[in-house]
Amino acid sequence: MVMVETSLSKSMNARTIGSGDETVVLAHGYGGDQSMWDKIVPYLARQYRVVVFDWSFSGAVNDPNLFDPVKYSTFDAFADDLISLLEEMNLKSSVFVGHSMSGMIGCIASIKRPELFKRLMLVAASPRYINLEDYEGGFESSDVEQLLSSIESNFHQWASSFASRVVDPNDPTTVDKFKNSLQRMSPEAALSTAKLIFHSDQRDMLEKVMIPCTIIQTTNDLAVPTSVGYFMQKKIKAKSTVEIIDTNGHFPQLTAHLQFLEVLGGVLGFEL
Repeated sequence: MVMVETSLSKSMNARTIGSGDETVVLAHGYGGDQSMWDKIVPYLARQYRVVVFDWSFSGAVNDPNLFDPVKYSTFDAFADDLISLLEEMNLKSSVFVGHSMSGMIGCIASIKRPELFKRLMLVAASPRYINLEDYEGGFESSDVEQLLSSIESNFHQWASSFASRVVDPNDPTTVDKFKNSLQRMSPEAALSTAKLIFHSDQRDMLEKVMIPCTIIQTTNDLAVPTSVGYFMQKKIKAKSTVEIIDTNGHFPQLTAHLQFLEVLGGVLGFEL
């Protein structure tokens, strides 16, 4: 029996759009896929080489065996995949735009291999989701346990409810887009990855980040209070700035894409 090895870029549906001297890597978050960047890519591709891909937990990945809940029980495992993908695609000194959990993945990867990154753009990212006495993460422990229980008992019903809460309810098209993407995940991958995210505490890791960061948040994000962005700015040793987009929800790249692009343009130096 002959075993055929599949490249990581093929397994993760990696695509390159556009051309340019600089590369922008767009990494989606939990429940998403690379289509979460559909409104952003055409603008960026005018001036940059843009790389999009799907994480192993995504329902857009063709091989359901790619996601191993044991292997992907840490953020380091995802960071190692990101490093391997960038190496395979021969990318160095890239601008990495990480949405939600991908923000922390990018931070960890940049600590391990700083030469692969020029700048980190952390979109609606958080190092910890559960509140502490001196830290507002957005959720109580009981909230998280209820969330995980709902995923386990009726994943598709939970996905529909969750999408309507974390996406701007005034944008039903985007609510449906995220709901459909979320429901394409396998329930096992959805539960395992949710446990990883909501039980994580990456706060101490932030001070090891030495790549300049732009922290992007919305004014009203159920999952990530604005205070989290300023907390990250204080913890990160590298030069970092916080940009607040005046919109609701966890997906500014979809619900307020022009404002989102203005922030990217202000940092990267391009005009719409």
